[in-house]
Amino acid sequence: MNKKIRVGVIGATGMVGQKYIKLLENHPWFEVAYLAASPNSAGKKYTEAVASRWHMESDMPEAVKDIVVEDASKVSKAAGKCSIVFSAVELDKKAILALEEEYAAAGFAVVSNNSAHRATEDVPMMIPEINYSHLDIIPQQRKQRGWKDGLLVVKPNCSIQSYMIPIYALIKAGYPIEKMIVSTLQAVSGAGYPGVASIDIIDNVLPNLAGEEDKSEIEPAKILGKVQGSKIVSDTNIKISAHCNRVAVSDGHTACVSLKFAGKKPEMEEIKNIWRNFSSVPQELKLPFAPVPPLIYRDEPDRPQPRTDRDAGNAMAVTVGRLRTCNVFDIRFVGLHHNTVRGAAGGAILTAELLVARGYIKG
Repeated sequence: MNKKIRVGVIGATGMVGQKYIKLLENHPWFEVAYLAASPNSAGKKYTEAVASRWHMESDMPEAVKDIVVEDASKVSKAAGKCSIVFSAVELDKKAILALEEEYAAAGFAVVSNNSAHRATEDVPMMIPEINYSHLDIIPQQRKQRGWKDGLLVVKPNCSIQSYMIPIYALIKAGYPIEKMIVSTLQAVSGAGYPGVASIDIIDNVLPNLAGEEDKSEIEPAKILGKVQGSKIVSDTNIKISAHCNRVAVSDGHTACVSLKFAGKKPEMEEIKNIWRNFSSVPQELKLPFAPVPPLIYRDEPDRPQPRTDRDAGNAMAVTVGRLRTCNVFDIRFVGLHHNTVRGAAGGAILTAELLVARGYIKG
């Protein structure tokens, strides 16, 4: 790509917004050219707007320090400054619904981390290795909404991404799944900043994460669904029961999964081979954020672990291990991914790369 595509981040001062800015540093296709946040931050240089609350482990990129932060609610301020908007705004659901649609109507390609549009029938909810074909709905999305160049896609809840690619690989290989029980152990970074109070999480496990279990049970059906006309129709064949827990881990969501196949069952070695050989469109297109391989199987009996495996594949790979028979269903395994990279900003950046590769975003 001869000239980089200019991108913007709305909600740029928050944890996810900061992660976007850090991950986009030195991106071969994209450069950050527009930042927006709440009215309290508007008018300040970015380095001033996040003074004393830059939460990334490495320094703020020099290229963004002097960018003046705009009010995210004033969509016209982004005109001419960027083509893609990464949305990490923290507002109530109704306000997010309206704001993201306003940006798309103004001609921006909106890639959102928010949950507001995940149930919207013509909005793809993307894990690029799985439902890349859902981008085929964008021409219809634009037509029925009257958008010329704008579009809207979202990423799913981070809690499901430790197991969605592993189960999709099995389905793609000809082994449909009937039911699953999933127990997630979710890192504190998933709650944002300041997140969970230390007195609540130290020496403790929090077993009631508002909305997480519903998302974990519902969202996979849309991701595994198909585009039919002007909407994405969910595949409800898999019944999922989820238990979601917050644990005292900084980054990395773990999922313990038991599943039952709908028909024939693969042998254990075949499952491992399916996972180890899995690849998909992002890898074929050699997208910058596409991990190679996207799935890593570990034979060690004590892997995966957050500290040792969350950064695999530049924190974009899913690591799987502990495959064994299940006394209740057919098999069980453990999956792990980096929740703020693959599960949040990095996954959205990969989606934006796929949109560019498919021709839906022009420089």
